[in-house]
Amino acid sequence: MQPSNRSPYPPVDPELLYESANQSSKLMKEASMVLDKLASSKEFGARLMDVAQQSRTDEVERLIHSVGITSDVEVTYNPDGLELVFKSKVKNMDCCKLSISLRWR
Repeated sequence: MQPSNRSPYPPVDPELLYESANQSSKLMKEASMVLDKLASSKEFGARLMDVAQQSRTDEVERLIHSVGITSDVEVTYNPDGLELVFKSKVKNMDCCKLSISLRWR
């Protein structure tokens, strides 16, 4: 009797991983847009901090989106900083997210 060369595991399908990687690449580009704006404009950062301090969440989110991002982003903040969680879906299934935490105090 010869040993079986068949794997005990099912065949792999990299399609979802491929799509997730592509979506993650888009999220990274959009996160870079936000970071570039914050790194290049103290006025933008000051405005963002000011409206966050006033708990004007809609305006904080509007400012974040004003740099041209189209991805879903969850924005949270507190007196110490800002957290952005960029999210994407593939085939109506959560596939990837990118979290960025920034300190401002």
